[in-house]
Amino acid sequence: MKRVICLLLALGLLLLCLPGTALAVPPEELGKSILLMDVSTGKVLMENNAHMPLPPASVTKVMTMLLIMEAVDSGRIHWEDTVTASEAAAAKGGSQVYLKVGECMTVSDMLKSIAVSSANDCACAMAEHLAGSESAFVEQMNAKARELGMNDTHFVNCTGLDDGENAGEHRTSAHDIALMSRELLKNHPDIRKFTTIWMDSIRGGTFGLSNTNKLIRFYPGATGLKTGFTSGAGYCLSASAARDGMELIAVIMGSKTSADRNAACKSMLDYGFANYALVTPSLPEDLSVPVTLGTASDVALIAGADGTMLADKRQKDSIQTDVELEPSVTAPVSRGQRLGTLYLRSGDQVLSEIPLVARDAVERLDFRALFVRVLRMVAMAGESDKAS
Repeated sequence: MKRVICLLLALGLLLLCLPGTALAVPPEELGKSILLMDVSTGKVLMENNAHMPLPPASVTKVMTMLLIMEAVDSGRIHWEDTVTASEAAAAKGGSQVYLKVGECMTVSDMLKSIAVSSANDCACAMAEHLAGSESAFVEQMNAKARELGMNDTHFVNCTGLDDGENAGEHRTSAHDIALMSRELLKNHPDIRKFTTIWMDSIRGGTFGLSNTNKLIRFYPGATGLKTGFTSGAGYCLSASAARDGMELIAVIMGSKTSADRNAACKSMLDYGFANYALVTPSLPEDLSVPVTLGTASDVALIAGADGTMLADKRQKDSIQTDVELEPSVTAPVSRGQRLGTLYLRSGDQVLSEIPLVARDAVERLDFRALFVRVLRMVAMAGESDKAS
């Protein structure tokens, strides 16, 4: 039999406890394809036609920035490394910083130009710098997409431009954009140093940059991420914002105007912040399981996974926890061995299950140690008999 310890939830709510707020308009009226996702948990809070493959325009560069950040964070390239513009990079049209053939710029300034001004020439230059050619870099983009489970996605370039022969094959979905946006924000936090810039400059201050994402200036807590527009794709946006420890991603594709896409993402973000909260359960400090035949009499338990959960604010007062533990365990015990479960419940509904695991390894007693322990127990029993 397992012993069950029922505890009132000791929760750290990371958002203000405001009453729930409904979305102003139905999701299907916000845009052709939309999705709202929590960065921490990956939970989808709202969607409409989220798996519809559509042209993403420059929102493509979320993947370009992701691969750049992976290279930087792994130490493969460095912020002050020099990148030289090729003829192909300098020839890119659309949004650009007008690189000249042979012009050199640091990785930092290249990424800043991509994140802030959506520079196609810099995206191409970085692709060539990392992979040798844009086509080789696109292969890496598609490999990363497969790794992330982006099943609606096929990239043919690193910019989202639709002027190539195979541009009609360049597709992704609101769901997949959210996946790569989450990967970028969650695992490469330094990207926010670039995506939150409103205005800046390069080339020693002689060339100004202004963010194409107007929410950076006008939406409180905005952290990014990337705009996109072509005549074929319409207006697209992956918008991220953080408040009181919770970060959300709102994605829209195929909007008719820039104002419409901004309004739709603002509505989704407002809805998410008003209705959801991140919750973190606190475990009792003395949570442990007895160990039989071990070098220690018991083993302390810790959470085996991130216990953070996204909860509807209306459920906050009804949430309880059940801690279910093994009555005992026989040594040896491995570090990380599962010995229980923490259940977060609201009424009869299980909201989350968190594994409870051994904090430390416990070795099994060898014969000599076991013999000494038995002798001590006999001696203690003898002393007890004399005292009585």
